[in-house]
Amino acid sequence: MRHRLDHVRHDLGRWLPTLGGALAYRKFCTPHLSRHRSPDHEILVERARFHLRQAVRTRVATSEGYVQAYVFAPEGKCHDVRTIPTVLFVHGWTAEAAFMTAFAEPFRKRGYRTILFDLPAHGESAGRQTNLIACAHSVRDVAEALGPIHFVVAHSLGGQAALLAGGGGTPMPYAYPFRDYVLVSMPHRFADVTRQFGAEEGLSPAAQRNYEQRLEQLAQRRIEDFTGVNLLAEAGGKALLLHARDDHEVPFGDAEEVMASSPSAELQAFEGLGHRKILYAPPVIRTALAYLKPAAEAITRTA
Repeated sequence: MRHRLDHVRHDLGRWLPTLGGALAYRKFCTPHLSRHRSPDHEILVERARFHLRQAVRTRVATSEGYVQAYVFAPEGKCHDVRTIPTVLFVHGWTAEAAFMTAFAEPFRKRGYRTILFDLPAHGESAGRQTNLIACAHSVRDVAEALGPIHFVVAHSLGGQAALLAGGGGTPMPYAYPFRDYVLVSMPHRFADVTRQFGAEEGLSPAAQRNYEQRLEQLAQRRIEDFTGVNLLAEAGGKALLLHARDDHEVPFGDAEEVMASSPSAELQAFEGLGHRKILYAPPVIRTALAYLKPAAEAITRTA
């Protein structure tokens, strides 16, 4: 009897980490189950979507299914899309395009064509589950379908997805040639994100490793390779990092580390804006506009 119990415990010891890892992987890839989604998310969504009413709505077929995109023509007379600077706005995990409208509208008023879209399994896009790789594929596919796209403004994990799309490293089949990036509150190490999730779920070390291995199989490289520094180096463009010192979801130190190791990156710090209010703060938006203005004017001159 004792031998049989020992055998059962041995089987459970091998089986439970696998089950725990599988369940954690599934939950991690389901945005609406995130602990970081605010309790009043649906109310905020309803309010934010009001600002999309003037957009040209279009469904874009991507390798991850259909995603919902919103295109805003620039203020004033419309021109050939090839002759005006265009910005793609990429929201963060659990959010949707509507939350980027406050940032995008000043760009439209200053002559930019602006494009927003809901990442897979977010907003009105298809699917219930997604991941960083799928989001990166959708960034590239939307850019190809609605481009040319010159610049990217991305929030939180949307920044890593945009850099992955712009760099074209494994597992991406190729890169999209974005010129410059504005990265708002972007985490540096994806491993910090996965480990924080594991801690919140109370995963054992074995279950944590199992769930991370599933992500690595999808990504075709180690989780540790997904850092802001590595992705920015692969993308090759210039980047402006915008980050609040009081961001409690993505520490300000992440932005400092990326800037310190990335010659093409600049960092602008802000106070009292946290992880989300930073998207609605006029000083932040003005900083982004000023940063992209020279490159945008060059595009207009050469058109």
